[in-house]
Amino acid sequence: MSFDAFLALVVYAFVTSVTPGPNNFMLLASGVNFGFARSIPHMIGISIGFLILALAVGLGLGTVLTAFPALHTALKIAGGAYLLYLAWKIAMSRSMGSGGEQKARPMTLLEAAAFQWVNPKAWVMAVTAMAVYTNPDRPFLSVAVIAITFAIVNLPTISGWAGFGVALRGFLSDPVKLKWFNIVMGLALAATLWPMLR
Repeated sequence: MSFDAFLALVVYAFVTSVTPGPNNFMLLASGVNFGFARSIPHMIGISIGFLILALAVGLGLGTVLTAFPALHTALKIAGGAYLLYLAWKIAMSRSMGSGGEQKARPMTLLEAAAFQWVNPKAWVMAVTAMAVYTNPDRPFLSVAVIAITFAIVNLPTISGWAGFGVALRGFLSDPVKLKWFNIVMGLALAATLWPMLR
């Protein structure tokens, strides 16, 4: 991969990682409701999950989904249903996670990693990156470079969303404001399904 192509890949990874999507809306809500430190496993899970997804797509999973459209449709339906479930949980959250909060908890590393497999934006990012930046002369090396580049760029980029959530904690300490914030975040997360449904 030439330097220009690598630089373009880094820019693509940054832009797709920093723009709004399911992961970033969930991290914003997690930062508000649980703070930065408790959201770290969620952030790491996103990066690890996307790394594995990108490697799988680059090594042929995308071709399998193209060959079996029913499998692709089932994945979209499962992903959409899970995304709506997460949106509902966020929208119904009414208090910031603390020692007294029994049921609410941030997403775990494994949950966040597994979510990448049903995250429509993650699939679009992985398929596009592999289609555009893979070098046919060195397919395995270029797939690894693409996946690792995304993991390196992704983690600090998505961390900003959790950090922004933490910055809002003081403003949202009023239960009414927090309630409406969580409803808006739940609706925003649900709205990320729109491109998948078209």
